[in-house]
Amino acid sequence: MDDQANAEELLIDLAVESWRLCRMFQRSIDARDIRAAGRQSNQVRYFQRKLDDSLAPLGLRLVALDGQAYDTGMAATALNAADFGPEDALFVDQMMEPIVMGPDGVRRTGTMMLRN
Repeated sequence: MDDQANAEELLIDLAVESWRLCRMFQRSIDARDIRAAGRQSNQVRYFQRKLDDSLAPLGLRLVALDGQAYDTGMAATALNAADFGPEDALFVDQMMEPIVMGPDGVRRTGTMMLRN
Protein backbone atom coordinates (compact mmCIF):
# COMPACT_ATOMS: atom_id res chain seq x y z
CA MET A 1 0.00 0.00 0.00
CA ASP A 2 1.45 3.36 -0.97
CA ASP A 3 1.70 6.34 1.38
CA GLN A 4 -1.32 8.17 -0.06
CA ALA A 5 -3.57 5.10 0.22
CA ASN A 6 -2.30 4.51 3.76
CA ALA A 7 -2.99 8.14 4.70
CA GLU A 8 -6.49 7.88 3.23
CA GLU A 9 -7.21 4.73 5.27
CA LEU A 10 -6.00 6.49 8.41
CA LEU A 11 -8.30 9.43 7.61
CA ILE A 12 -11.22 7.04 7.12
CA ASP A 13 -10.47 5.40 10.48
CA LEU A 14 -10.35 8.80 12.16
CA ALA A 15 -13.56 9.94 10.45
CA VAL A 16 -15.47 6.81 11.52
CA GLU A 17 -14.29 7.12 15.11
CA SER A 18 -15.16 10.84 15.12
CA TRP A 19 -18.63 10.00 13.80
CA ARG A 20 -19.09 7.43 16.59
CA LEU A 21 -17.93 9.93 19.22
CA CYS A 22 -20.38 12.55 17.92
CA ARG A 23 -23.23 10.03 18.10
CA MET A 24 -22.32 9.06 21.65
CA PHE A 25 -21.98 12.70 22.72
CA GLN A 26 -25.31 13.63 21.07
CA ARG A 27 -27.09 10.88 23.04
CA SER A 28 -25.50 12.04 26.30
CA ILE A 29 -26.75 15.64 26.05
CA ASP A 30 -29.08 16.44 28.94
CA ALA A 31 -32.24 17.90 27.36
CA ARG A 32 -33.38 19.25 30.76
CA ASP A 33 -30.85 22.06 30.48
CA ILE A 34 -32.23 23.65 27.32
CA ARG A 35 -29.56 26.32 26.90
CA ALA A 36 -26.64 23.93 27.37
CA ALA A 37 -28.30 21.25 25.23
CA GLY A 38 -28.76 23.71 22.37
CA ARG A 39 -25.16 24.88 22.59
CA GLN A 40 -23.81 21.33 22.74
CA SER A 41 -25.98 20.19 19.83
CA ASN A 42 -24.72 23.14 17.78
CA GLN A 43 -21.12 22.21 18.61
CA VAL A 44 -21.70 18.63 17.46
CA ARG A 45 -23.34 19.80 14.21
CA TYR A 46 -20.43 22.19 13.59
CA PHE A 47 -17.91 19.40 14.12
CA GLN A 48 -19.85 17.07 11.82
CA ARG A 49 -19.90 19.75 9.13
CA LYS A 50 -16.13 20.24 9.50
CA LEU A 51 -15.65 16.46 9.27
CA ASP A 52 -17.73 16.32 6.07
CA ASP A 53 -15.80 19.29 4.64
CA SER A 54 -12.49 17.55 5.41
CA LEU A 55 -13.53 14.36 3.61
CA ALA A 56 -15.06 16.06 0.56
CA PRO A 57 -11.79 16.93 -1.28
CA LEU A 58 -10.98 13.21 -1.38
CA GLY A 59 -14.49 12.37 -2.62
CA LEU A 60 -15.31 10.65 0.68
CA ARG A 61 -18.55 10.90 2.62
CA LEU A 62 -20.13 9.17 5.60
CA VAL A 63 -23.58 7.67 5.13
CA ALA A 64 -26.00 6.70 7.91
CA LEU A 65 -29.19 4.80 7.13
CA ASP A 66 -31.07 5.28 10.40
CA GLY A 67 -34.84 4.89 9.94
CA GLN A 68 -34.69 3.53 6.39
CA ALA A 69 -36.33 0.30 5.33
CA TYR A 70 -33.81 -2.55 5.49
CA ASP A 71 -32.61 -4.12 2.27
CA THR A 72 -30.18 -7.03 2.18
CA GLY A 73 -28.18 -5.18 -0.47
CA MET A 74 -27.26 -2.33 1.88
CA ALA A 75 -23.54 -1.73 2.33
CA ALA A 76 -23.78 -2.40 6.06
CA THR A 77 -23.75 -5.50 8.22
CA ALA A 78 -26.83 -6.01 10.39
CA LEU A 79 -25.53 -7.22 13.75
CA ASN A 80 -28.90 -8.57 14.87
CA ALA A 81 -30.24 -9.92 11.54
CA ALA A 82 -30.51 -13.44 12.99
CA ASP A 83 -33.10 -12.17 15.51
CA PHE A 84 -35.72 -11.75 12.77
CA GLY A 85 -37.56 -13.99 10.35
CA PRO A 86 -37.68 -13.64 6.56
CA GLU A 87 -41.27 -12.31 6.69
CA ASP A 88 -40.45 -9.43 9.07
CA ALA A 89 -40.58 -5.89 7.68
CA LEU A 90 -37.32 -4.46 8.99
CA PHE A 91 -35.95 -0.96 9.42
CA VAL A 92 -32.52 0.33 10.36
CA ASP A 93 -32.86 1.16 14.04
CA GLN A 94 -29.37 2.51 14.61
CA MET A 95 -26.13 2.75 12.69
CA MET A 96 -23.20 1.62 14.81
CA GLU A 97 -20.67 2.67 12.18
CA PRO A 98 -21.37 4.68 9.04
CA ILE A 99 -20.85 3.53 5.49
CA VAL A 100 -17.88 5.28 3.91
CA MET A 101 -18.48 6.15 0.26
CA GLY A 102 -15.72 7.18 -2.10
CA PRO A 103 -15.67 8.42 -5.67
CA ASP A 104 -15.66 4.83 -6.96
CA GLY A 105 -18.28 3.41 -4.57
CA VAL A 106 -18.19 1.87 -1.12
CA ARG A 107 -14.84 2.26 0.65
CA ARG A 108 -15.93 0.69 3.94
CA THR A 109 -19.16 -1.03 4.91
CA GLY A 110 -21.03 0.09 8.00
CA THR A 111 -22.66 -1.80 10.84
CA MET A 112 -26.22 -1.43 12.04
CA MET A 113 -28.95 -2.70 14.33
CA LEU A 114 -32.39 -3.55 12.94
CA ARG A 115 -35.95 -3.34 14.28
CA ASN A 116 -39.33 -4.40 12.94
